[in-house]
Amino acid sequence: MKALTKTEFNFPGQKSVYHGKVRDVYNINDDLMVMVATDRISAFDVVLPKGIPFKGQVLNQIAASFLDATADIVPNWKLATPDPMVTVGLKAEGFRVEMIIRGYLTGSAWREYKNGCRELCGVKLPDGMRENERFPEPIITPTTKADEGHDENISREEIIAQGIVSAEDYEVMERYTRALFQRGTEIAAKKGLILVDTKYEFGKRDGKVILIDEIHTPDSSRYFYAEGYEERFAKGEPQRQLSKEFVRQWLIDHNFMNRPGDVMPELTDAFVESISDRYIELYEHIVGQKFEKAAVEADVAARIEKNISAWLDAQ
Repeated sequence: MKALTKTEFNFPGQKSVYHGKVRDVYNINDDLMVMVATDRISAFDVVLPKGIPFKGQVLNQIAASFLDATADIVPNWKLATPDPMVTVGLKAEGFRVEMIIRGYLTGSAWREYKNGCRELCGVKLPDGMRENERFPEPIITPTTKADEGHDENISREEIIAQGIVSAEDYEVMERYTRALFQRGTEIAAKKGLILVDTKYEFGKRDGKVILIDEIHTPDSSRYFYAEGYEERFAKGEPQRQLSKEFVRQWLIDHNFMNRPGDVMPELTDAFVESISDRYIELYEHIVGQKFEKAAVEADVAARIEKNISAWLDAQ
């Protein structure tokens, strides 16, 4: 199976292109953003050496469905999806902060808590909590958005004091973050899932805060299966989850956390296929529809370029 790990397009009116860890974003006339969800996969702030077939399509289509399902509560950037791996939308000036919201103590938050941390991004955490325990109410733990390297935890107070985001805009982002998480939680519950934690990114266009980038995908979110959650939690057993955490865990088990001297383990074809299957599984659970694989052509990039060009020409 062929994975798309790189794009190098040149569209009319193209001002710039940004190659992120997973997405390639094309700026058209400083007005539109063409976001291509590639099949690259990252963990511990490093892009893994192999792409995951259909991962980009899964991410793009989940994000598109959630942008549509939340547009009534939060304005967002999306205009169209001219290809299964592409979203086109409005260009906004992105805030240099990622809004992470957590409903449960797990992942990196649990790793810090287990090591004695009782305050995360300025939020006090109660003693005596256990792994995968639900917080009394969801907590927001923002990070600074780094161009390279690790994103850094930061508090609401530091963000405002450093002038990264104004107090007024941060309040709007915080309100939107809670509303989006509530909606995502409700949608997940109908599908037998728990939305554990996620991140949102916001930007400003015409003086208005809008939601940008992806939402509620397995790259930006963690899901548990609702069935068996209480029983597993009571026994202290790991939760069944649909997220990228299993990739991180596989890397940890193979002694890789992107620390100095760590060596990337070999990603076997069988492991790559298993990751692809997990992404498709999440799509079918969260969207509630069978995943229709896009045609696997000899040149996926050519198909994408043709579809984007046709949409831009029609505007």
